[in-house]
Amino acid sequence: MGCGRVGSTLAIQFQALGHSVSVIDQNREAFRRLGADFNGQTVAGMGFDRDTLLEAGIEKAGAFAAVSSGDNSNIIAARLARESFGVANVVARIYDPARAEIYQRLGIQTVATVLWTTDQILRRLLPEGAKSEWSDPSGNVQLCEMPVHRDWFGQSIASIQETTSARVAFITRLGEGIVPLDRTILQEGDVLHIFVADKEISTVASTLARSPKER
Repeated sequence: MGCGRVGSTLAIQFQALGHSVSVIDQNREAFRRLGADFNGQTVAGMGFDRDTLLEAGIEKAGAFAAVSSGDNSNIIAARLARESFGVANVVARIYDPARAEIYQRLGIQTVATVLWTTDQILRRLLPEGAKSEWSDPSGNVQLCEMPVHRDWFGQSIASIQETTSARVAFITRLGEGIVPLDRTILQEGDVLHIFVADKEISTVASTLARSPKER
């Protein structure tokens, strides 16, 4: 639902991956963004209207993305798709971070545009130290790329987790992601990606920036 820049890009990418796609928008002119090569279905109407959703094939849909410009429209449509039509995979784009957190707690997957955008800008303006790669909607938990002191190389993942309040999500080794075991040894050149409470980031970063010999 929504054929703006995000919605049209999603539709084109889904079609390129071999999926059948229906796009809903109130404005027929918006469908021009899909281009001449788009062969999916376009439906003009309100995305939270049952008849419009039925015309778009909601009863056979495997996924539904509500990405219009209105938070209220997106959340109503997302709830209707999930609760009334039983669509398994539903995501709503929400601009208001506070509302996104509430809807996330209600079990509706949301993309908080403002939080994501500010996080990405901060990562580029402040390149030193821990780099946030993902945050839960509340902002309480972060997935961070965390630099480590060279003396941590040769230490086990378990020792990192025992020393800090963080949990190692994965490491990047020679350009490939690896889900480590507790006994996995950190090697020189590895990039560490950890889950950590937002309030603990500076403490964990400070700990890993020092040699484990200083404990």
